[in-house]
Amino acid sequence: MNDKSKENGSEKMSTPKILILGAGYGGLMTAVRLQKQLNYNEAEITLVNKHDYHYFTTWLHEPAAGTKDPDQCRVEIVDLLDTSKVKFVKGTVTEIKREEKQVLLQSGESLTYDYLVIGLGSEPETFGIQGLKEHAFSIRSINSVREIREHIEYCFAKYKMEKRPELLTFIVGGAGFTGIEFVGELSDRVPELCKEFDVDPSVVKIYNIEAAPTVLPGFDPELVNYAMEVLSRKGVTFKISTPIKECTPEGVVLADGEEINSTTVVWTGGVRGNAIIENAGFETMRGRVKVDPYLHAPGHEDVFIVGDGALIINEETDRPYPPTAQIAIQQGENLAQNLTALIRGGELKPFVPALKGTVASLGKGEAIGLVGDKKIFGSTAALMKKVIDNRSLYMLGGLSLVLKKVKL
Repeated sequence: MNDKSKENGSEKMSTPKILILGAGYGGLMTAVRLQKQLNYNEAEITLVNKHDYHYFTTWLHEPAAGTKDPDQCRVEIVDLLDTSKVKFVKGTVTEIKREEKQVLLQSGESLTYDYLVIGLGSEPETFGIQGLKEHAFSIRSINSVREIREHIEYCFAKYKMEKRPELLTFIVGGAGFTGIEFVGELSDRVPELCKEFDVDPSVVKIYNIEAAPTVLPGFDPELVNYAMEVLSRKGVTFKISTPIKECTPEGVVLADGEEINSTTVVWTGGVRGNAIIENAGFETMRGRVKVDPYLHAPGHEDVFIVGDGALIINEETDRPYPPTAQIAIQQGENLAQNLTALIRGGELKPFVPALKGTVASLGKGEAIGLVGDKKIFGSTAALMKKVIDNRSLYMLGGLSLVLKKVKL
């Protein structure tokens, strides 16, 4: 497998360069596992990320609503790396040159590789909805959720002076996992904000708008009904089978012509792979590359893609697996094993997702989930959500990271 062969005598083979782009779940897991599996002299491993921290995307709905401190949702990358084995470069990737085996950074720096791991995450998918990019918030980073939280608090403060109903009308576009989890947290936060700013709770409106005929499309109907009942009781109004036609500075225009005035539109309606992948000339579907069983970009034995940029079809349903943290972590584990095999001349193992269960939070103490074939509701599901989160933390940073991030 390895095209580098040892020369006779004491001459060393040239050291292969592994370049990992992005410290999301997939990229970071690849780096963390490689540093455990490879010896110091077996490879030059470099991890590039635009921030010097990794953030837990599965938690971002909480600081966006203001129910968790944003700093609780991140960890310094160097705290997870053995820097004598993995070099960390803080930088923004601007271009991948496949033919030259080269990656360009915003700083002007150029990095070369023998093996490239692309884990650059996602961008909001707007589906061509006019004005969405310009006028809607999205839950995509530590900075974006800080902005949402501060904006919501500002709206409450401003309402005290101006009494404009659109200030306390909150629209969440998309009722997938992120949208549902965010409205769950926001509906928990509203009573606190009403108390803090002396606002009558009855004036606050939360709309969750979804083009599909159900919330959580593809999820079990019994669990979906439970989620809608819980969130409706908390004050969320659902508009299902209702596409958003346009987003404006004044709010949204729906496909049926209805206009809802709001100063806060949060878009959670889907993601696409990072544009850098498409711009590099890889064949993509909504910015994602349909990888082979070993996570290669087709036709590129030296390029692997993990996380949101990787498209993997579930052969049982003939639909793509959703780009979840759980799958990205498993991809990182598999890829580290395969890169080690490539360097040592071993056999590659195909990546097979092992779904441990799917749980969606509905706010404090409430969730729904499917673990195997078993449906779980309420506090049981909320506890399982914590178990899944803690497992991810443990895999990335061991017990010390779990203890640092989990408040019992």
